[in-house]
Amino acid sequence: MDFISEELEHYALRHSQQEPKLLKELSTATFQKVLQPRMLSGHLQGRFLSMLSKMIKPQSILEIGTFTGYSALCLAEGLPQDGLIHTIDCNEELVDFQKYYFDKSDYKDQIKQYLGDAKDIIPTIDTPFDLIFIDADKSSYPSYFDLVIDKLNSGGLIISDNVLWSGKVLTKAAVNDEDTKALQYYNTMINEDSRVEVVLLPLRDGLSICRKK
Repeated sequence: MDFISEELEHYALRHSQQEPKLLKELSTATFQKVLQPRMLSGHLQGRFLSMLSKMIKPQSILEIGTFTGYSALCLAEGLPQDGLIHTIDCNEELVDFQKYYFDKSDYKDQIKQYLGDAKDIIPTIDTPFDLIFIDADKSSYPSYFDLVIDKLNSGGLIISDNVLWSGKVLTKAAVNDEDTKALQYYNTMINEDSRVEVVLLPLRDGLSICRKK
C-alpha cells in the first residue's frame, strides 16, 4: 500500500539529507544480489533512523533483524565513539555481505554481529539499551517486546518496522495469516502498555516509536 503519492515521496526524498555514499552502494548491491530487496530500510527511513539515533546519542543499540546491514549503519551514526550496536539475524547467507559493508564503514569496530534466533540470543546480551530497532519476523514482535522492555533504559526508544503491513492491519486477518494477526495484537499491546508512550507513523510500511517512561 502506498500511503502517499509517488510524486510526494520523491519530493520528500529530494528535501531530505542525501544518503551517504556507502549506503547508496549497499542499497544498489542489495537490489542486485539479494532476494526480497524491498526489505531494505531505504533512503527516507534510513535518514529518519539516523536522525533519531543522533538525537538520543545511544550508548548501546540492539537491532533485531540485520538483513543486509543498511539500518544498522544508519543507527550507528548516532553512537558516541565508545558506543556499540548489537545486531541479530538468522540468515547465514547474509553474514559476509553485512560484514563487507560494516568493515568499509566508520563504525566497523562498533558493530557486533550475531547469527541465530533472536529469542535465544537476546537473553545472553547482558547490557541495557538506549535504542532498540525491531525489524524481523512479524509473528514474533510481541515476544521480542517482552524480551527487551526490561533491558531498555528509561527514556529509551523501541522502534518497530512494518507495523501497518501494507494496510492489512485494517482488515480481519485470514485464519493462516499469523503475521497480520501478530502485528494487530502487537500494535494494541504496546499502545495499552503503561510502561511506554507510543506514536505510530505512516512512514513507508508503518513505523512505531515507543518511549519507555
